[in-house]
Amino acid sequence: MLEFAWIWNQRARLRTPTLHRRVLRWLEDALKAGDRRLLLMAFRGAGKSTLVGLFCAWQLYRNPDLRILVLAADHALATRMVSTVRRILARHPLCGALLPEAGEGGWAADRFTVARDAVLRDASMMAAGIGGNITGARAELIVCDDVEVAGNCDTPAKREELRERLTETEFVLVPGGTLLFVGTPHCAESLYAEGAEGFLAGYRRLVLPLLDAEGRSAWPERFPEEAVAKLRDRVGPLAFRRQMLLQPVAEEAARLDPALIARYAAEPEYREANGRGVLTLMGTRLVSGGGWWDPAFGRPGRGDSSVVAATYADAQGRSYLHRIAYVTHDPGATEDPATQQCRAVAAIARELLLPVMRVETNGIGGFLPGLLRQEFSRAGITCAVVEMTSRVPKVQRILGALDPVLAARRLSAHESVFRTRFPQEMAAWRPEATNARDDALDALAGCLLAEPVRLPLLPPRGSGPSWRGL
Repeated sequence: MLEFAWIWNQRARLRTPTLHRRVLRWLEDALKAGDRRLLLMAFRGAGKSTLVGLFCAWQLYRNPDLRILVLAADHALATRMVSTVRRILARHPLCGALLPEAGEGGWAADRFTVARDAVLRDASMMAAGIGGNITGARAELIVCDDVEVAGNCDTPAKREELRERLTETEFVLVPGGTLLFVGTPHCAESLYAEGAEGFLAGYRRLVLPLLDAEGRSAWPERFPEEAVAKLRDRVGPLAFRRQMLLQPVAEEAARLDPALIARYAAEPEYREANGRGVLTLMGTRLVSGGGWWDPAFGRPGRGDSSVVAATYADAQGRSYLHRIAYVTHDPGATEDPATQQCRAVAAIARELLLPVMRVETNGIGGFLPGLLRQEFSRAGITCAVVEMTSRVPKVQRILGALDPVLAARRLSAHESVFRTRFPQEMAAWRPEATNARDDALDALAGCLLAEPVRLPLLPPRGSGPSWRGL
């Protein structure tokens, strides 16, 4: 197995790092020992799918009559694995005899059949999504590659459905066949969790986190200490522990600490330079910004809060929470609550020169964007209104947005924010709590997640001598 991979890497002018040699030896040793239930867990970016692709190609090289089924969270992901193996077989110096004769069918993107003596109904290798129909298929090797993803394990019902679908593999695998799981945990009740009650109890495991107990990188050439620190800051502690350290951590382990937010008292300053508007904050030029309105129309002080969050961002990726406004209305006023709140939101947009106001239209907010546009037009405010529908669970939105920026200390807030109840709501928030006060956190998360990802500014390349004629 190791020699097969080394030849492929030499042809591709790639090295075979120690981490990869360890995985390849483990796969080969497991088969020699007769282990037929295997779990390979390695950190994101370790190249585990590529290594498993080489393993599948090696298996077909040794036994062309082998049938391999690749299962993934969706069909497209499984097809990538099959396409990788197909490319290896087409280019590997040892696999020329496996290529079918010209004109023979069955050499497609999601399935192919090598030149073999056996007359079999199933292809040599086939891709399927976890939700696809695999009834009637047969395979000597089933590879479950990243069958657990964030979208199919975030609720108990989804986790139960995932496990039910995976039990179908037992009816596809022929007696004596091998079942190989490859992935990383995405939740506390992960498919890959250890223990006698775990779904993969009794499997032979190889677990390769990015960092060992002493904090040393498993692949220092690609993930040196500085790169690991930056990655942890970008993705946040929770995602880093799950995806890079392979710890199935519960959301309850996350805590949002207001002390991690830097305070400032300055107001943005607008000026024009060379005919273009420039907005600065504490001497730093702001490059984007906007508001997020999570509306509610209950009586003030009861039920959900109607909250507007307004943020700015600079070119270095730092975010500034400049305003949290709990928008209320007067139940005794002649104007309806929606109009009252739209006028309050319009005043915030005008004061802060916001270029966009995003309105969450889940539930009662469906009619508000049109009404808000009318208020902007009536007040002469140039601010776009964008309708937003949130499909991701609120806990995931809040953690996904705030966990990374707090860990990297890239979020600052105006002192007025700390005079609202926002810091108390933030400190008291727990992912597992029900009926928690989290409307302001959700609005802030909407602002942060709506910001575009910016590449770092690089110095301009020097102009070389020109030799071309005009």
